Amino acid sequence: MKKRKIGTISVVVKDYDEAIRFYTDKLGFKLIEDIKLDNKRWVTIAPEHNSETSILLAEGVTQEQKKTIGNQTGGRVFLFLHTDNFWRDYNNMKSKGVVFLEEPREENYGTVVVFIDLYGNKWDLIEHKK
Repeated sequence: MKKRKIGTISVVVKDYDEAIRFYTDKLGFKLIEDIKLDNKRWVTIAPEHNSETSILLAEGVTQEQKKTIGNQTGGRVFLFLHTDNFWRDYNNMKSKGVVFLEEPREENYGTVVVFIDLYGNKWDLIEHKK
């Protein structure tokens, strides 16, 4: 039987350093890797050091790549940040200036709110019902 998982998801960003600051300072993510390559960097972040999935911050360089910054899914929610304590994370993120597009709401699957990253990509912050 195969065991498979999604290891890394790429997010196109305008600038490596400003993206690192946003994700680590405002969302509390951990910087996992920052490796300088020939003309780019391999920068990965994750909510925790032991996360199974990480995000590769990929600096957009071509016009086509730059057009996708902040709108990688055509306006739909792009990423889903799961938490074990919604109100802790929501209040912490709000106090650090993260922009929320709505008020938190209760759904049949849990507590959720939509926020945007520094470029406008939409995220859900979710605490699933146990």
